[in-house]
Order: sequence, then C-alpha cells, then structure tokens
Amino acid sequence: MTSIEAAPALVRPGNRDAQRVFRAVLDALARPGTTTHLPAPAGVPAALVPLLALADLDTPVCVLDATSADSAQWLRAVMTATSAPGAVLGEARLVAALRPITADELRAVRVGTPADPEEAALVALAVPALTGGPVVRLEGPGVAPGAVIAPAGLPVGWLDVRAAVAYPAGADLLLVDSDGACVGLPRSTRTNEGS
Repeated sequence: MTSIEAAPALVRPGNRDAQRVFRAVLDALARPGTTTHLPAPAGVPAALVPLLALADLDTPVCVLDATSADSAQWLRAVMTATSAPGAVLGEARLVAALRPITADELRAVRVGTPADPEEAALVALAVPALTGGPVVRLEGPGVAPGAVIAPAGLPVGWLDVRAAVAYPAGADLLLVDSDGACVGLPRSTRTNEGS
C-alpha cells in the first residue's frame, strides 16, 4: 500500500485513530505550548492527519507540498477520504503545509473577522522539530505561566503575521513534527519573541 492509499485508513469506520487525533488537536489548542501526539498511519505526513480526521463535506481543505503535483496528490487523498471540497489557500478552513510555509502564505490564510472568528482556518504546519528554533513566549487562556516554545523551521516574520490580526480573528496553528508531536497555538494565544 502506498502512502497515498494509506491516508483513507484513518477515517474508516471503526478506526479509533480519528477520535484520538480529534482529542490530541483539542488538547493542543486547549493547552497552548503543551506537546500532544497525533497518531499517523505509516507513510502519511503527520501534518496531514488533522485534515483527515476533521474535514467533512462543509469544510474546504488545502494542502501545500513541495510541488504542485505532490500537493494535488495529497489533496485528492484528503478529498477522497473525507468528501471535503478542495480550496485555494485563502478560502480553506483546514490547511496542511507539508513543506515550509512562507510568511506571505501565512498572511493569506483565512482569519475570520471579529464578528465571525469561527470562519478562520486551522493550519497544520510541518516543522522539522518542536525544539531548537528561536524561543517564543506564550501568554493567554490555557497557557501555563512562563510557557515558551522553540519550534524550528517557521518563516521569518511569522510572529509579526500573527500579531497583525486582532483577536478574536486569527488562524489557529498546529505545529507538527514528522513523528506526530504537536503543539497548538490558538488565535487567543499571544506569541512574543522571548528568552
């Protein structure tokens, strides 16, 4: 079975991994800065797993990969497994960036409005590691006092992109490494360069 063929296995009836993914995403967003784990089928990029577990008929999805052919292939797998419609980046409610995302792409993500913040996207960003990058201080609901993260592989200026959107609007981010370790940054979490 190829990795593309393995993607639908997550959403098969009776497979409890989709429930585990939902719980891990919920925990990551409820406790920003805390690491959770996403169960991923072998050969499926871990950052794609939230889309497979959360997408449905009414949730437009977008996949960003190294090439447009790779993106299209993974997008078809998600659409086939979940019946979710495909969308361009700025219209998607669920986004998986399987390659490094640029600050301009992050700026283009759907952020909702103050009146309709629920219209924002959930963006799963593949990162090489959740440690080893610049230190970021976290503040806000659900954040432990003094919490910091140091994800590697995020674009220069990503903190500025987040800061430019006034709460309650803003995208929710999941930082996911290749092993499925995941840290959530909901739009309610303030992120600042730290030490």
